[in-house]
Amino acid sequence: MRNNIYILSDAHLGSWAIDHGRMQERRLIRFLDDIKGKAKAIYLLGDMFDFWYEWKYCVPKGYTRFLGKLSELTDMGIEVHYFTGNHDIWMYGYLEEECGVTLHKKPETVELYNKVFYLAHGDGLGDPDKKFQMIRKIFHNRLCQRMFSMIHPRWSLWFGHTWAKHSRMKRADGKEPPYMGEDKEFLVRYTKDYMKNHPNIDYFIYGHRHIELDMMLSHKTRMMIIGDWIWQFTYVIFDGNHLFLEEYVEGESKM
Repeated sequence: MRNNIYILSDAHLGSWAIDHGRMQERRLIRFLDDIKGKAKAIYLLGDMFDFWYEWKYCVPKGYTRFLGKLSELTDMGIEVHYFTGNHDIWMYGYLEEECGVTLHKKPETVELYNKVFYLAHGDGLGDPDKKFQMIRKIFHNRLCQRMFSMIHPRWSLWFGHTWAKHSRMKRADGKEPPYMGEDKEFLVRYTKDYMKNHPNIDYFIYGHRHIELDMMLSHKTRMMIIGDWIWQFTYVIFDGNHLFLEEYVEGESKM
């Protein structure tokens, strides 16, 4: 029986800052193979690619194992939902038309087994960094996107991957800073504020920060930041009754 809901994010496939990229992609494929007999739906909360940009007649080179697996899953009748992040904003129909995924370009509130989930990548939600907010507006601007599309992919893809690598390597060991505390973690602050007008939400689940966080914000509301698929290989599983944040260890994980 395929009853489980799976949620994961932040593989950053193709990153020039990740030395074990091919091994990482294959591990992701093995995970998807392991869960396909039990999955009702899979939610990918963004940045599964380190840089993804679609032109009218071409898409980035590579990722054939991952894209093929997405197509296999949707052909089996498994729902695959893809939320764009801040590294893969520029999707214009390829994954929907070729792989059968359902694309989401903003946070969504969904009901799963009579529980209400708020799902989002997490970028831009309560982040006070003005430089990041300005760059985010440029990346989302339709005129800027059209102008970027006019650049030959040879140069635009090089620029995108170089930018992403530079951004990651600015951090110690290429990793995000650890949990900063309830008062400083912007996704926690955003969630608390959002809860005031949306008390019906049971679970808030985010990617983006590359940390593992699982906390109760009220007697009813639980929030998670679900790690990544670069170093942590973590995912959420929901069977309709219980919600767990798990690490994928091949041959050991309970699916």
